[in-house]
Amino acid sequence: MQRRDSAELVSALAQCRTAFIGVAAMSGLVNVLYLTGSFFMLEVYDRVIPSRSVPTLVGLIVLALVLYAFQGVLEIIRSRVLARVGAALDESLSARVFDIVVRAPLKGAAPADGLLPLRDLDQLRAFLGGSGPSAFFDLPWIPIYLAICFLFHPLIGVAALVGAGFLAALALLTDRATHTPSQKATGHGLRRNGLAEAGRRNAEVLAAMGMQGRFASRWAAANRDYVMAHQHASDIAGGYGAGSKVFRTALQSGVLALGAWLVINGQASAGIIIASSILVARALAPAELAIANWKGFVQARQSWARLSDLFARLPATGQPHALPAPTESLRVEGVCVAPPGVQRLVVNEVSFALLAGQGLGVIGPSASGKSSLVRALVGIWPPVRGKVRIDEAALDQWSAEDLGQHIGFLPQEVELFAGTVAENIARFDPAAVSSDVIAAARAAGVHDLILRLSEGYDTRIGEGGAGLSAGQRQRVGLARALYGMPFLVVLDEPNSNLDSEGENALTEAILGVRRRGGICIVIAHRPSALAAVDLILVMADGRAQAFGPKDEVLKRVLRPAVVPADTNKTPVIQERA
Repeated sequence: MQRRDSAELVSALAQCRTAFIGVAAMSGLVNVLYLTGSFFMLEVYDRVIPSRSVPTLVGLIVLALVLYAFQGVLEIIRSRVLARVGAALDESLSARVFDIVVRAPLKGAAPADGLLPLRDLDQLRAFLGGSGPSAFFDLPWIPIYLAICFLFHPLIGVAALVGAGFLAALALLTDRATHTPSQKATGHGLRRNGLAEAGRRNAEVLAAMGMQGRFASRWAAANRDYVMAHQHASDIAGGYGAGSKVFRTALQSGVLALGAWLVINGQASAGIIIASSILVARALAPAELAIANWKGFVQARQSWARLSDLFARLPATGQPHALPAPTESLRVEGVCVAPPGVQRLVVNEVSFALLAGQGLGVIGPSASGKSSLVRALVGIWPPVRGKVRIDEAALDQWSAEDLGQHIGFLPQEVELFAGTVAENIARFDPAAVSSDVIAAARAAGVHDLILRLSEGYDTRIGEGGAGLSAGQRQRVGLARALYGMPFLVVLDEPNSNLDSEGENALTEAILGVRRRGGICIVIAHRPSALAAVDLILVMADGRAQAFGPKDEVLKRVLRPAVVPADTNKTPVIQERA
């Protein structure tokens, strides 16, 4: 596989260098102690039985038991050290991997299964904490075992060497045979998980329109493909593993027969029969164990490659110099925006400037680039060209943490998180002060609504805001946007789920931002959301068509939509034909 390993991954693994050296040293001692059984049988057959000495037998038994005890302790320590190496790797990379999970969708680099990077890290940790690394640490000792086999007798050494060569060839064949099936299984697994996540997100739509059965059929087909691909990969790996085990057992019996033949012909002692059989089995055990763990090794290698690719595509962001809190202006200079991973521009050469205390309404037909412009204004999508400046500093001169303190954002689809209402409003700031949370709720006009909930501000809500209505979620989301009195507040269709009381509260919230010297930008289709702004920007086909005072722009380019007399719908604003 042609790839460049991520320096971050290599560095994280290099931090465990001392532990790996210790594991290698313990593996050396363990492999020396593995010779205990062979030499014990050799001594029993060549010394104890001919001499009929019980004290010698007792001494050998005690010595063997002590050595076996040391071997068991070292095995336990080695497995625990490897488990902690996996945990250390996870600790070093988990924050970075979570950062990738969150940032990848904003950069167009997210895999089909958004949580795949976390699963890849789990796979690496599980492999490092399993028996696979132990087998690979034992592999370098095979030549030493083979050398001892040659010391027993050249024919025994040749038999062991042939067996080792056969198992090495089997390992290469296992790698080649399992590589493609494992990749196919991973691809089918991503598709299956993506469909399951889509079904979970759209459960209401599936239930309301009777689509659940059809969607379940699509998921079942993807799941069937995954199971079959995974089964195919397991069959291949299991077949090679079983073949290696049978071959090693047969070779052990063959060496036993060879030893007996050598004894019959007077070329070896009786102890050689058993000792050589045990030694050859031990010499080939690491190779057999490596083949048995090859599937896990292949999966870990694929996880490493995917993480390396993501780390390279989404490098860690540096910490820019801290800037003072903005208080003066917002400037948009020839901004061009394209969605992540897409070449086509959806916002083209938009420029305007706002001063502290001003409010801007952005209007235009659907797909005119309004929401894309908003994503550039709050730093979600970096402009392809142009700059967005707050107090003359471009957004890329701020760290995300510092900039977020000065920006309030209410997206079209309001997503709240599992936790209390107060935690959601406070943006899960562990140092949040109750008075600041209440101030934000009052500014959004949602304080009384929250008090009417079962436990007030301590009411727990589920993931996505479960337990609240769409209007309640939107108003709590508005309070979250206003928390901490940010300088720039951007609201994308903030009244889409609001009643008249909510719209009045929204108007007061926008006026409150302007009165305290902030800037508020509102994306709207309904004119009621524009009551508190003083400027209007008209978007069409990704370009700014008009910008200026609200009354002047509305009079010049907009007309009210025609609404049938028998409806009570709120008029929407449209461009003048």
